[in-house]
Amino acid sequence: MKKRLTYKNIEAFVFRLWEREVSEDNISEKENELLKQWKTFAEKDLDIVHLKESKEKILSGLEHYFPQRDIESAKSFKTHAYKIAAVIILLLSLGSIFTYTMFIQPDIYLAKSENRIIHLEDGSVVTLLPGAELTVAKSFPASTRVVDLKGDAIFSVAKSKIHPFIVRADGFSTKVLGTVFKISQSGKKKAVDLYEGKVAVSSPGVPVSFLTPNQKWTNFGIAHTTAIVSIKPVKNSTNKVPAILSLSFNDVPLKEVVAVLESSYNTKVLYPKEAEDKK
Repeated sequence: MKKRLTYKNIEAFVFRLWEREVSEDNISEKENELLKQWKTFAEKDLDIVHLKESKEKILSGLEHYFPQRDIESAKSFKTHAYKIAAVIILLLSLGSIFTYTMFIQPDIYLAKSENRIIHLEDGSVVTLLPGAELTVAKSFPASTRVVDLKGDAIFSVAKSKIHPFIVRADGFSTKVLGTVFKISQSGKKKAVDLYEGKVAVSSPGVPVSFLTPNQKWTNFGIAHTTAIVSIKPVKNSTNKVPAILSLSFNDVPLKEVVAVLESSYNTKVLYPKEAEDKK
């Protein structure tokens, strides 16, 4: 069974081959083929003219450090140093790829067919529900802890009075200092259920909503709409009765406002047909 090397190990192996090539050590045909493949990989995104100019600049910089006694030795040096220049360019190219992968490229977590639990570096725990995707920058946790979410997830955020935790979702964001809450996204309909602590939910065009435990923020699937719903336990029952604490509409067609009112309050609202599209 072949041992599978990591990218870092393969990279180090290729660098050693280049070192042997520059020092004119013997390299096998198979090793030469491997070097060609990696040179092609490293140079594929580099501009040819820029690559040549870079090699010449490095070459001219190296000439100062080596004495040249005659024409033949000068030619030999130029060939030798040109190889060194080429290797430096390739190392810089691969180094940038490695740097981006290790230090810049964000970490992406995906829950496919079942829940997936993610433990973040600040001690927060995120439970991704099926189909959800969480993106975490390499800089996390910074002064402001920011993550990006697609789909549904439950957050148990480690408490910090000076480092807010922000979840950027599709068209809205949730800001907390330490709490437990759930974000739901189904098409245009967005919701935040708060279980512990406090959160602030912001969405374009409407006021920021501040939630306390057993409250829910939702937009009812309508842009520029926000509501805070209280979920109050019913005595001697496991059911919960929703009660709307606040509603806000901004530049929303009348017919959509009426639809929300009718479904929320189980009532019928009469209005002139010609006014249904007015905002």
